Amino acid sequence: MIGQRYDTSGAHFAFTDRWGGVSAVPYEELNLGGAVGDDPEAVRSNRGRAAEALGLDPARVVWMNQVHGADVAEVEGPWGAGAVPSVDAIVTARRGLALAVLTADCVPVLLADPVAGVVGAAHAGRPGMVAGVVPAAVARMTELGARPERIVARTGPAVCGRCYEVPEAMRAEVAAVEPAAYAETSWGTPAVDVTAGVLAQLARLGVTDVEASGACTLESADHYSYRRDRTTGRLAGYVWLI
Repeated sequence: MIGQRYDTSGAHFAFTDRWGGVSAVPYEELNLGGAVGDDPEAVRSNRGRAAEALGLDPARVVWMNQVHGADVAEVEGPWGAGAVPSVDAIVTARRGLALAVLTADCVPVLLADPVAGVVGAAHAGRPGMVAGVVPAAVARMTELGARPERIVARTGPAVCGRCYEVPEAMRAEVAAVEPAAYAETSWGTPAVDVTAGVLAQLARLGVTDVEASGACTLESADHYSYRRDRTTGRLAGYVWLI
């Protein structure tokens, strides 16, 4: 259920795998995505199970309507009955409020400055990485008092550069914006490494406490992969401060 967890200086980060939930094929088992065609009751149950495993109140977990952009929303509490904003990063200075990001190949980026009491979560797919969603999230965190040199960053399971095949023209377009994302598949064709691009962006921003997951979603049977399966569930990354 919880594939990876990091706890440091009062900041908590966690990434799920696909097991331990109630969703049926093709979403088996722990699908946390509410917009992929799964039974809504199963998704609610899965979100409750994942929150319980992390010691969180499911009602205090904040989700996004992710659209592959670079917009950021500041969170002061659960959205309640209001519309969930269409953004790809959220930040908060509220302790005890968990921020969540959904992925199934894209890079989930979790950020925390425990000293300032500020956290952020970003959804960095190829379009979002190119658009600068991670720098945008860090910028909003600094507006709330965070400092890049204090930010702890963790990235979760994502499709790796050895597997993310793209047309040559697309690789060139991405590399023109972020050279670190230039990659080649294990079979010798053009590819993009979104995680490498995110890590390069964080380094330029002065974020040095960074760890990246070694799991490739396309290669791993323990993770959802849209590129591999098309109709599938979503993993989640969570970040919060106590």
